[in-house]
Amino acid sequence: MRLALGAAAFAVLIAAPTAGAPQEGADRSASGSLADGAEWRATVPANWNGTLLVWGHGYSSAKPAAEDAPANYRGELLRRGYALAGSSYAAAGWALDTAPRDQLDTIAAFTAKFGKPRHVIAWGASMGALVTTAMIERPHNGLDGGIALCGSIGGAVGMMNMALDGAYAFRTLLAPDSDIRLTEIDDDRANEGRVASVLAAAQATPQGRARVALAGVLAGIPGWTTGTRPADTDYVGQQANIAKSFVFGVFLPRSDQERRAGGNFSWNTNVDYRRQLALSGRSAMVRALYEAAGLNLQADLARLNAGKRIAAEPRAIAWMTANYTPNARPLAPLLAVQNIGDGMTSPSLQRAYVEAAARNAPNKVRALYVAGSGHCTFDAATVVDAVAMIEARIAQRRWPRPPARFVGYTPPPMLRSCLRGEACR
Repeated sequence: MRLALGAAAFAVLIAAPTAGAPQEGADRSASGSLADGAEWRATVPANWNGTLLVWGHGYSSAKPAAEDAPANYRGELLRRGYALAGSSYAAAGWALDTAPRDQLDTIAAFTAKFGKPRHVIAWGASMGALVTTAMIERPHNGLDGGIALCGSIGGAVGMMNMALDGAYAFRTLLAPDSDIRLTEIDDDRANEGRVASVLAAAQATPQGRARVALAGVLAGIPGWTTGTRPADTDYVGQQANIAKSFVFGVFLPRSDQERRAGGNFSWNTNVDYRRQLALSGRSAMVRALYEAAGLNLQADLARLNAGKRIAAEPRAIAWMTANYTPNARPLAPLLAVQNIGDGMTSPSLQRAYVEAAARNAPNKVRALYVAGSGHCTFDAATVVDAVAMIEARIAQRRWPRPPARFVGYTPPPMLRSCLRGEACR
């Protein structure tokens, strides 16, 4: 959720010819301000192919400069003839209340300067993928398709509930008397420092490592988050991978969201942690680590089930549902791309959305998985292939065969699935 974004953009406004017509000369650029204070930027290459890609940036604690594409993708996309545009959003942080509208207004500003594109494809990474999903689900959005990269597209409420489960298990089993906060956090960084200290101590003992594994599984952290992928039965290696992403993958930034929402929006009332572990499909790993540590897994699960639970405030849930919990009813084709080993945005979030969309909007959504680790670490070739695939879906009205770089994969289920219009688990 933390994508650091670049420096300020300045450009000259130049009149453009008809969309898609190949032109001689240099790229043309434009930038400006939207009514709510968001900044936008756009670039049209000399060989514009008629398609506009609208970039949605990820979470940033400071309002970034407008960016029409990340630097590591921008040159290749321009070379291939795509026009690029994007906005800063009106505010920093969890800007889901304004970001979808800012992006759509950026399309309008682009059209006023350069003419109407032949096709418009929204794309974004991390929180920006959720912005893209919100745009795709909005009526009369004018989009032909979307690409959600490494996205929290399972929705804000479910994602944060799943993180709360992991955080609750961690504090209850490893630091019940600590000042680690689960909700109503005044300082995310200070809280993460407390978690890191407890985590380091836990990793020094077999008992601590087993309990970290349980908390990570409940939070949806995959068993591969960095380096070489551990074997399916390498439970020690998987636990170490969980630990490496635990602090930022479980104790996600909450203070900004709670401030916007007007209170705590996450809950674990009535959650049965025995059932959650069984649903995860990963209980074999947790059992093996508990047995090796000489711990009683059933006793720890009973302790979790007997612990003091956390309730949410209805008004805060309502705000986070609106900003943004998807309904999994996209109105244009959406391609979701995720690393198997993303410890920041669980691949389970993508599975939850794709499965719901299969019921609600058949043939509108396709998931692709990359045999890689880390958060949003895709190379330019992967992004280019994703763009080509959504373009083929737009043109053919059916999904083409995925490029060879993508692999077959089914993530573990999202344990706290919560989509708008459906019952929350």
